[in-house]
Amino acid sequence: MEDQLQPSTCPGCIRLKAEVAELRAQVAELTAKFEEAQRAGKRQAAPFRKGPPVSEPKRPGRKSGDDYGKHARRAVPTEEQLDQTIDVPLPKCCPHCQSHDVRESHIAPQYQIELPQKPIQRRFDVHVGCCGECGERLQGRHELQTSDALGAAAVQLGPVAQATMAWLNKSLGLSHGKVAQLLKELFGITISRSTSVRSTLRTAARCVPQHHEIQRSVRGSPRVTADETGWRVNGENAWLHVMVGTRATLYEIDEGRGFEVSAAMLGTNFQGHLIHDGWKSYDKFKKATHQQCVAHILRRARELRDMANGAGVLFPQAIILLFQDALVLRDEHLAGRATQSELRECADLLEDALQALVDAPHSIPDQARFAKHLRNHLGEWFTFLRHANVDATNFRAEQAIRPAVVNRKVWGGNRTWIGAHAQAALSSVLVTCHQRLRSPILFLTEVLTATQPPKLILPSR
Repeated sequence: MEDQLQPSTCPGCIRLKAEVAELRAQVAELTAKFEEAQRAGKRQAAPFRKGPPVSEPKRPGRKSGDDYGKHARRAVPTEEQLDQTIDVPLPKCCPHCQSHDVRESHIAPQYQIELPQKPIQRRFDVHVGCCGECGERLQGRHELQTSDALGAAAVQLGPVAQATMAWLNKSLGLSHGKVAQLLKELFGITISRSTSVRSTLRTAARCVPQHHEIQRSVRGSPRVTADETGWRVNGENAWLHVMVGTRATLYEIDEGRGFEVSAAMLGTNFQGHLIHDGWKSYDKFKKATHQQCVAHILRRARELRDMANGAGVLFPQAIILLFQDALVLRDEHLAGRATQSELRECADLLEDALQALVDAPHSIPDQARFAKHLRNHLGEWFTFLRHANVDATNFRAEQAIRPAVVNRKVWGGNRTWIGAHAQAALSSVLVTCHQRLRSPILFLTEVLTATQPPKLILPSR
């Protein structure tokens, strides 16, 4: 009869697992106290301690790393790629002994790559006329033209310059004033800050079809990682949202943080795997298979453990050990030492053990609320074990949102909502270019010069 009981439903297994978790928590508590005592002793002795002796002191000179000469070298340019060839003759006299008996043995090449300091100046002789039927004014258009302006406003920036300005501002986080300064110092192109702003807005307007293309790609993705962060628009609070799909990354800026914004990005009927940090608006995607971020749960459990005393550390420590075991199982699978079916069986066992932990009474209010959160989302913690290629954390979304956070520290956000929408469109295109291993500057140049919007996300082969 006992042989017929499954490990996941056996009361004895659950009880033993809980007892083991309690014992491991006690060991962890004692270990933490021991380590804290060690750290305290080191802090007290630090002013009087020179440090332990080093058996093999670090050699002076070059930093340790790969052996010299094993790094990738630049490819030697072909004769067609050379723009300039300079002959470097021997000196007429030896600089060492001042002898004039200098003899040539051979000629050795040396190659150099330099930044162009002189910008390319173009003139378009635009033919202007009218239609003989309707009388409407007509003028010619070349693919390199970025504007139809003539006369006093005829001096324009080229497509590569405009693409570079947008990339410097949105990808590298340079302010428009610093973009103008860089163009002047490196290339001798004098522009104002407002010119950089207007150019970036025009580039973003041309990227609207690609922005919609990215949205369609994310909506059709089997896995999406979501996150959001605070933003500023015209000095007021807003939110920057990001959805990272398998082939594209979508950004949007909105006044709110609710479900309406996420639904507009992802669609209300999204049926793939949704990885997120547990924000309540994501719960409304009823057809999605959820995976809540394990890193957030571990961080919260560690906070509760550090705040507790005595027996209060047992529950959060047991949660930490449980999720750490889950991550170890994931690593075993990635290393080829565990099959997907074995991971699913372990996920059932871990979920049963988690339920036993959260169903137990908790006298500490913070831990009771934590247990309630874990219980309410019981089926969303081990999705990464049950389904292949599902991340355990929302790290991809946090990684995608980090450059925007850095930019926010530099220039504080957007001054207008037009600029905010331009920010979202350009960020989506630029990050997706990196995701698709395409040059962002070359692609933006193609967008600015093409008569038909180029495709950013090519169909999979």
